[in-house]
Amino acid sequence: MAAMSGRRGGEGFVKCAVSLLLLAFLGASTALRPLRERASTATGSWNEERLFLRRDDSDMSSYSAWNITGTYRGRWSFVEPMNGSSRFLEFGKSNGVSVLELVSTPTKISGVHYVQGAVTFHDVLENEHDNGVARMRVEGVYISPFRQLRMVANSGADGELRQEEDYFLSNPYHLLGMFSSQVFQESPRDRIPRKKSFTYDMEKHCNIEIAAQVSCVSSSQNADGDRERYHLEGLMESPAVDDDGECFSPILLNATSLNIEVYYNKAVNYTLMVTFISFLQVLLLIRQMEHSNTQSGAAKVSILMIGQQAIMDAYLCLLHLTAGILVESLFNAFATAAFFKFVVFSIFEMRYLLAIWKASRPMNNGEGWETMRRELSVLYSRFYGILLGGILVMYELHNFLHPILFIMYSFWIPQIITNVIRDTRKPLHPYYILGMTLTRMAIPLYIFGCPSNFMRIEVDTNWCISLGVFLGLQASILLLQHYLGSRWFIPRQILPEKYSYYRRLESDATRTTDCVICMTAIDLTQRSNDYMVTPCDHFFHSGCLQRWMDIKMECPTCRRSLPPA
Repeated sequence: MAAMSGRRGGEGFVKCAVSLLLLAFLGASTALRPLRERASTATGSWNEERLFLRRDDSDMSSYSAWNITGTYRGRWSFVEPMNGSSRFLEFGKSNGVSVLELVSTPTKISGVHYVQGAVTFHDVLENEHDNGVARMRVEGVYISPFRQLRMVANSGADGELRQEEDYFLSNPYHLLGMFSSQVFQESPRDRIPRKKSFTYDMEKHCNIEIAAQVSCVSSSQNADGDRERYHLEGLMESPAVDDDGECFSPILLNATSLNIEVYYNKAVNYTLMVTFISFLQVLLLIRQMEHSNTQSGAAKVSILMIGQQAIMDAYLCLLHLTAGILVESLFNAFATAAFFKFVVFSIFEMRYLLAIWKASRPMNNGEGWETMRRELSVLYSRFYGILLGGILVMYELHNFLHPILFIMYSFWIPQIITNVIRDTRKPLHPYYILGMTLTRMAIPLYIFGCPSNFMRIEVDTNWCISLGVFLGLQASILLLQHYLGSRWFIPRQILPEKYSYYRRLESDATRTTDCVICMTAIDLTQRSNDYMVTPCDHFFHSGCLQRWMDIKMECPTCRRSLPPA
């Protein structure tokens, strides 16, 4: 009766959880609506600015409609082969990647816009472990009738939040790119804009001037359709001051604006993928929990395997929540993905973890609430201690992120070892093995294998192939253990002696006994495969005892522990 009531309680919990997840999954698209509203609002504000400019200067409407606010990505290169400056940061390379982030606001003068922003130079150092990043603030004017952009180095007060900083804090391309570089790159310093004495030295010793021509990308070259994109091509130089000579050789800048709406769409599509994957993982967990809903079935599952997957989902929940906090305009999308990951690890995986823990300690269940509460506190303290300790370890060893991910994605190995040691029969459902293997691979393959991922992380094909082979090998061993036996790959010569339930007792060959499970007679004169004998010499029908051992590994007659079949 207790088992039946526990099973009904588990079924009620599963039905309730599935209903809540369906409602949350259907509401995910509703949660993303503010993004579209924000996009439409932004478009409206740009249209109002265009109308404002047209009212000021109707003769120049074709030029004044160009709003150059945005992020531009391109290349920088020296006009001359070498940079001989001693008062400017030494460039070890002659070219690299440049990123310009500009904010343009109209002025009272028709056709003139005030521009603030920053220019970031990547790959400035010729170093294998640190390619170097240099960043400088700029301000100037954009003269729309002539499509000319003139900027100089900006010497604003430190700590003062200016308009372009407010733009940077809301720019997903800038923030998520920097965030993903710190988290996923082996050398995160390659991509982090560092504010060092570089800007101060330039302001003190050098006059930095940038002159650029603005052009609109033709419709044939614009892959984004109707969305206007702009191209900047110009020169950054440092005129001589007090006969000191130039601070550095002139630098050519060539950059094209990025369509942030495409970036938004990529990020939203990614969060929808994570949400869908989390929903599938919940269904797979429910299927596995039904497969091992007995005490004997739960005891066969490795608690380390489930705990390792729960920690992975907890990390993913924290990462998506942090990304949503960093980029306010994408908070709804990333918060939805974080919520589903929270549901997976905090409700389903932790509940399954607790069921496995209780099944592995059948003798402690009757020792009272105080003992169980004490052991529960030990279980939860270990789980969250490992969770927090793992964060510190990954922070300290961020340069070795790929090996750390390999260790985290070895979550099937504890179950393989448990199967061999205990000689367990079919602890995991095949659907759970295949489904979890495929869904767990989706996120790392997108991050490190998709060339157009929104995090701007370079594709690492070899690592993706290695991860796929590694996980596929683990899943293959588990499936073969399911169908061929848990010790199929171990030579029989080194296997320990295994108890045979089909042994025949010559002294009792003519005796007739009853099976206490089905309460029918057992004919001991028939072949030995029709009945099984326990180590305590009790007889049962083969099918009856096998079904009994799926529930309890105890003798139905004397309650003595039974070895694996």
